[in-house]
Amino acid sequence: MTAQLEERLPGGERGRPGRGGLLGHRDFRLLWFGETTNRIGINITAVAMPLVAVVTLNASTLAVSVLAAAPWLPWLLIGLPAGAWVDRMRRRPIMLLCNLTPLLLLASVPVAAWLGVLTMAHLLVVALLNGFAAVFFGISYKVYVPSIVDREDLQEANAKLQGSESVAQVAGLGGGGLLAQAFGAASGLLVNAGTFLVSALCLLAIRSREPVPEKPKERPALRQDIKEGLQYALGDPYLRVLTAYGTATNLLLTAQSAILPIFIIRELGVPEGATGWLLASSSVGGILGATTAKHLTARFGTARGLLVATAASAPFALLIPLAGRDWTLSALVAGSAILALGVVLANVIQGAFRQRYCPPQLLGRISASISVANFGAIPFGSLLGGILGTALGLRPTLWLLGAGLALTPLLLLIGPMRGRRDLPAAPEPA
Repeated sequence: MTAQLEERLPGGERGRPGRGGLLGHRDFRLLWFGETTNRIGINITAVAMPLVAVVTLNASTLAVSVLAAAPWLPWLLIGLPAGAWVDRMRRRPIMLLCNLTPLLLLASVPVAAWLGVLTMAHLLVVALLNGFAAVFFGISYKVYVPSIVDREDLQEANAKLQGSESVAQVAGLGGGGLLAQAFGAASGLLVNAGTFLVSALCLLAIRSREPVPEKPKERPALRQDIKEGLQYALGDPYLRVLTAYGTATNLLLTAQSAILPIFIIRELGVPEGATGWLLASSSVGGILGATTAKHLTARFGTARGLLVATAASAPFALLIPLAGRDWTLSALVAGSAILALGVVLANVIQGAFRQRYCPPQLLGRISASISVANFGAIPFGSLLGGILGTALGLRPTLWLLGAGLALTPLLLLIGPMRGRRDLPAAPEPA
């Protein structure tokens, strides 16, 4: 079991925030800024890599969707053992390594382009290796947050992290398009690499020492650790239904995201620089979702608020395929923004729930088990978008995916959540 931090930190005992909430908590501010910068880098990459493939290498729709799938494939390959490893190690060193890896990998793309040797294979290797780093970073920071802030501050912490993730989408997706327009699609990745350096420096500046996880007298086999996390995630009725909803939503959202840049550039005729900002417009809804999560749960409760947020927002996915080259382009912006509003609200509520609800010594493995299901669906979603987009056309595929997204909130009604106002703070006795 991971020990809690006991040293006195600025802002209060054991890092308790002062009057300004977590804004007065120095170490959380550094983690928050570092994680946000990391996300900006990831979102710049999400725009810049497909643009390199489309503009520089003239890649096909299917090839671009394969490139979009590559960063998520590592969740299927190492997601489960990564959770067990994270539970056995200190998280900050892992996160530092996971910032330095993409810094070097992304810098290799413009170098290869300048030398005239850039290929799709190179892009796929960079995307895949970046994905391995993202797996460990994603699990580690979720487990690291409860060791910095107290339980009663977890919802505020998750709301701030989710809100900044949405800001990072605006800055990253929009910045990715601008960097491509200003420096060229490949050269823009060199600037992108710098965001991961900033994130690493923020982590280095955190003063509190993370305790080393306690080692049991007899360390169980890695397979047993993985099994324990899986059994908990799949056996708990709340975690099980939330995982099913997240997996289905991610599958469809990623299929949509894989073909949306191609739809915007090739069918709507939007320039490269504007494409990033158009994709980033959805993040306005995400920012609103993060800032309103506390009010939503105060009014409806966490369980009912989750149902309201998802059911009210998901049908707006059907606005996206209505977009055209005239004023109807606003349908894409509105549909994407409202869809993001619901997704971020759900993420804030679920994130705080899991961090309070799950046993601390299992949190890394449980988070990994859920993430493998949720993020493991993403490469399949990217391939699904590419296959359907090639076979049916881009607009018909967006209609089909939008209909599926409108129905996903029904999954949350399967299980104990539909009869509750609030999600439980701890597992109920058997």
